[in-house]
Amino acid sequence: MHDLTGSWAGPRSGAGVPDFKRGEVPPMTLLGQQLFSANKSMDRFGPAGTNDTTAMTCDPLGFPRSAIDTIVEMAFATMSDRVVVLYPYQQIWREIWTDGRELPKNVGAAEKGAPDPRYYGYSVGHWEGDNTFVVDTTGIDDKTWLNAAGYPHSVDVHVQERFTRIDHNNLQLIVTVDDPKIYTKPFTLGTEYFKWVPNQMLDERLCVPSQIIDYLKAVANPAGGSESDK
Repeated sequence: MHDLTGSWAGPRSGAGVPDFKRGEVPPMTLLGQQLFSANKSMDRFGPAGTNDTTAMTCDPLGFPRSAIDTIVEMAFATMSDRVVVLYPYQQIWREIWTDGRELPKNVGAAEKGAPDPRYYGYSVGHWEGDNTFVVDTTGIDDKTWLNAAGYPHSVDVHVQERFTRIDHNNLQLIVTVDDPKIYTKPFTLGTEYFKWVPNQMLDERLCVPSQIIDYLKAVANPAGGSESDK
């Protein structure tokens, strides 16, 4: 088949898609524990106590959080040398190169010409069999989180997505993380399912800084924030 082109409705879309299945995070290294303790998620600390920069200032979600936390819908556009993934939240896209190039190995290095880390990293993809599109991503800016729970990652993290088109109308995505600096072993960040929706127009889902500022002033800051498990 070798084709994911079109729009796909995911969990939380109301399209009757199975719920998202979150993976089990393994024990962290000492560095991972230190970084995780500094990340104050919305769930644990509330809107006034969080330091989630997406919630506070509309900073980009980054990857793989864009694939895990905004699972309402997405779309694919296929070109001769790449596949482009479109996400409605913040109207962003990712380029997944399929022309045989290698991923950069020196992202963030001090040497001249080394590429900078990016919010959505650098991605290459290839097909396994007729129905599974495998995407490998590295070079992700370590200021971002893996998901809304605040799990950290290093700039050396390797994230793999496996998009399996189960049949014409159903798509499975498994996201795996390998980051030895932060976690003691690779793990599956989550599994989610999508349904193909022909001629579907993607919704506009924007994080507007002026609206966030008004919300913080009117609701979040007056309410205060505390860790839910205290």
